[in-house]
Amino acid sequence: MIITHEHKELHRTVSKFVQDEINPHVDEWEAAGIWPAHEVLKRMGDLGLLGINKPAEYGGMGLDYSYELIFAMALGQCHCGSLPMAIGVQTDMATPALARFGSDELRQQYLAPAIAGDQVVSIAVSEAGAGSDVASIKTTATKDGGDYVINGSKMWITNGTQSDWACMLVNTGEGKPHKNKSLVVVPLDAKGVDRQTKLDKLGMRASDTAMIFLDNVRVPQRNLIGQEGMGFMYQMLQFQEERLFGAATAIEGLESNLDETIDYARSRKAFGQSVLDNQYVHFRLAELKTEVESLKALTMQAAEQYINGRDASMLASMCKLKAGRVSREVTDTCLQFWGGQGFMWDNRVARAYRDSRLISIGGGADEVMLSIICKLMGTMPSRGSKSAEAQGKAA
Repeated sequence: MIITHEHKELHRTVSKFVQDEINPHVDEWEAAGIWPAHEVLKRMGDLGLLGINKPAEYGGMGLDYSYELIFAMALGQCHCGSLPMAIGVQTDMATPALARFGSDELRQQYLAPAIAGDQVVSIAVSEAGAGSDVASIKTTATKDGGDYVINGSKMWITNGTQSDWACMLVNTGEGKPHKNKSLVVVPLDAKGVDRQTKLDKLGMRASDTAMIFLDNVRVPQRNLIGQEGMGFMYQMLQFQEERLFGAATAIEGLESNLDETIDYARSRKAFGQSVLDNQYVHFRLAELKTEVESLKALTMQAAEQYINGRDASMLASMCKLKAGRVSREVTDTCLQFWGGQGFMWDNRVARAYRDSRLISIGGGADEVMLSIICKLMGTMPSRGSKSAEAQGKAA
């Protein structure tokens, strides 16, 4: 993926926004457990940052995904993980399917305001009994006149207490679980929506996360995105952008964690020398720097494949897997090298340690990424076959 002058200028613009408009307020938003989504996203919309790869006719820039990737990487400079995630929901999780498959009317009504920053949006797929197992969702949408009537609940919904609407995956039929689902735009001020339950999380504290209950919520059938029954497939396509975005936002934050840890270890004295002078410490930091560079290279390769119209499911899943594991490894080691200071709640490395744990869970757990990779490699046992262990014993 070639980085041009235009990419660098976009990176500079986003970096400046993060340093001027986000980082000075992160501690306050972390303590409050919520960020002013409408206010921040409106300022980003005014700068054209919420529709970088969205169609120009709805207010976007119409650029390819390489620019969105650079945007995501610059967001990684936030002093928390919650803001890149919450912003990414707006740009790369709730809106890709609408931008690609929505009717002109639907895109004008919902996509354009999201790109402008006039509306805050959520992606509503997970449920209490169906997180990574998307096919097991229970929320239903039945037809009644010209409406869908939606019943069920959604769990772990980012931006959920503030969103104007959600891109929601629902069951619209009784058929096979991969063919009976649809994506529907659901206004969250509709009668029958209850989203008062704000969840208390280990990390990502500045991002509000809600449980949403839906009791006979009526939504016009014109709010259907694309074709009925194609929701599972559309969501799998959205996951490619979500996973690439998540991996990209991790990179510069990890680099910052390493740089801060190097500075601290150089200044911290123990047993007559700096902590950094211990061979284990500087060797370990070199290993971790290599891991972060590997994640960057893999993410750019996956983005290039996606930009060129090829299926990036395998590489995007690898990026997601690698980002989660490298983030856990880097933040755990950095915290260790900070010693007692690393265990303090307000320490940025401690915050990164808490925040990064979600990467291996949200948007598909590590185990799901491994299953996808195995399936695409052709190594996944077919249903009904003997387990690998049983086959080994039989041999």
